[in-house]
Amino acid sequence: MATKQKRDVDPYAAVEALRAALDDAGIVLPSLRVAPASPALKLVELGRVRADVADRLAQALRREGRE
Repeated sequence: MATKQKRDVDPYAAVEALRAALDDAGIVLPSLRVAPASPALKLVELGRVRADVADRLAQALRREGRE
């Protein structure tokens, strides 16, 4: 099994890119943000969402995987 190389991605840019992609799919994650507690780890918090939003997100990911 090949290992994937980690890219050095700015977490703020990643949050904005994800927010824009989710917006294109009609999905809003209100708590989406860069985790402030550990900036060196470059963590992104996705937050909690309602079940219908999680389901829409799963459907959007499945559609993208088939295209």
